[in-house]
Amino acid sequence: MTSWNRKDLTDLAGLSAEEIVHVLDTAVEFKSVGQRKLKKVPSLRGKTLVNLFVEASTRTRTSFELAAVRLSADVVNITATSSSLSKGESLKDTAKNLEALSVDLIVLRHAAAGAPQFLADRLRAGVISAGDGSHEHPTQGLLDVFTIRERLGRLEGVKVGIVGDIRFSRVARSNIHALTKLGAEVTLIGPPTLVPREFEKLGARITHRLDDVLAGLDVINLLRIQHERQKAGYFPGTGEYAALFGLNAARAARLKPGALVMHPGPIHRGTELDGAVADGPHSVILDQVTNGLAVRMAVLYLCASVAQKEDA
Repeated sequence: MTSWNRKDLTDLAGLSAEEIVHVLDTAVEFKSVGQRKLKKVPSLRGKTLVNLFVEASTRTRTSFELAAVRLSADVVNITATSSSLSKGESLKDTAKNLEALSVDLIVLRHAAAGAPQFLADRLRAGVISAGDGSHEHPTQGLLDVFTIRERLGRLEGVKVGIVGDIRFSRVARSNIHALTKLGAEVTLIGPPTLVPREFEKLGARITHRLDDVLAGLDVINLLRIQHERQKAGYFPGTGEYAALFGLNAARAARLKPGALVMHPGPIHRGTELDGAVADGPHSVILDQVTNGLAVRMAVLYLCASVAQKEDA
């Protein structure tokens, strides 16, 4: 039986395949909670979670908040503008003050890669990354592999194409780590400026022509262009990008029967994905949102269990 010995989840690069499967299996149990009339279990009763979001978020913050509420934890939401960070206080001092208030878990989103690990190394409380710079977004990676496994029944040998802004995507990095550890075949697709060859070192194949590989994919995961992280133009314009790499109706017609269309959101309809395809029969985008709640319940439960033992 696989055990979980981590009070923190800051990336998927450091997790074993067995640990990832353990989180997925735990999430299966928690998903059923959302299907009950009373959508709540007492697993984290008496615990306090702080959502510390230094970067903006709608889906992830709400998902973590709902996950904690369904586990019966008390939740406090803090943004950069509503905290002393806006007055110049350091991230470490802010987190230490929260810990002094007997907080059990801190969920951190931050623009700086490595910020969650920085806190995890300095706090007794559990620290869970909700995305750090271009580094990783571990719970998004977990919910993506959960959705694929749930829909296709396996991950071993599944052909997954990740399309778009790989260079700046923390979602792409977490997906690559999780998928390759679990035996999926990952192809990264996009313009050379956004899909550099260095990603081959992570075990992924690279191509710059979507039409060459589209028909062979079991899963296509479209990523948003991360304009906020780009300091230069990496392609001529969104029109050219959509023509070469957008999943429109004509391209969707070439997908395998049963192929999955995924997107971590927010979607730029008409750029990386046409609206009709986003809402069409191949799409599992809302399944990803639903599964994200179950996965985050599992992560909070597992990390809190270890943090509690270490604090005893």
